[in-house]
Amino acid sequence: MKTAFKTSNPALSSKSFGGFVGARAAGANMNDAAGARPDAAAMTIQGAVDKTAILLAVLIFTAIWPWKLFFDSRNPELLLPWLAIGGIGGFVIGMVTIFKKTWAPVTAPIYAACEGLVLGSISALFELRYPGIAIKSVALTFGVLLTLLVAYRTGALRATAGFKRGVIAATGAIVIVYLGSFVLGFFGVNVSFMNSSSPLSIGISLVIVGVAALNLVLDFDLIEQGAKLGAPKYMEWYGAFALLMTLVWLYLEILRLLAKLNDRR
Repeated sequence: MKTAFKTSNPALSSKSFGGFVGARAAGANMNDAAGARPDAAAMTIQGAVDKTAILLAVLIFTAIWPWKLFFDSRNPELLLPWLAIGGIGGFVIGMVTIFKKTWAPVTAPIYAACEGLVLGSISALFELRYPGIAIKSVALTFGVLLTLLVAYRTGALRATAGFKRGVIAATGAIVIVYLGSFVLGFFGVNVSFMNSSSPLSIGISLVIVGVAALNLVLDFDLIEQGAKLGAPKYMEWYGAFALLMTLVWLYLEILRLLAKLNDRR
């Protein structure tokens, strides 16, 4: 039976492991799949974990620069160049990585550095208004990651076909809402239920945080399946890159949620 791979993370799809997965499922020679060489090492879960740790270290290291720059000057304008470099650079490098997976060992650390500039800048602005919010968001993000990882590894939470379809559908709906509110903003329309601190807005943020967290389960599952099928070694970097994308999204949503809760005090 052919294994189905689905995830709402754009970096992790049924095609993420290239012809390797399809060839394995069809019983083809593994050395011919996805351009793998006969002497090439295979992807492992531990390898993906190690690469994820490296990318997180790079992200945190680069996030320190805009954070320190802002609190030394208290001038928000100094963050704009770093936000632009990180945002545009992260988007471009992210797209390159998605379409050129073999480049992941080089592009994934660059993507992490770009995201560090973005998160460091945004976190500094939030921290100025809500002291202590950044460390709380970091702690909650890693808490959610560890909780879901334990639940997944122990079998308490499984990425069944129905679970995958539900998470993908919910993520798609969130993307549509975000795009809609972004477009309406150009016409001066404020989508208050997304940006205010009303109970409805907070409830929506809770749902979005939940959906972002559940995307981690799909990512865990796909990386595990890739390791079982013996995907090429460079896919460890690609899997780490994909996990980082989800973690960045989760952190930003938790940051927004905590800000809304603080506004109600």
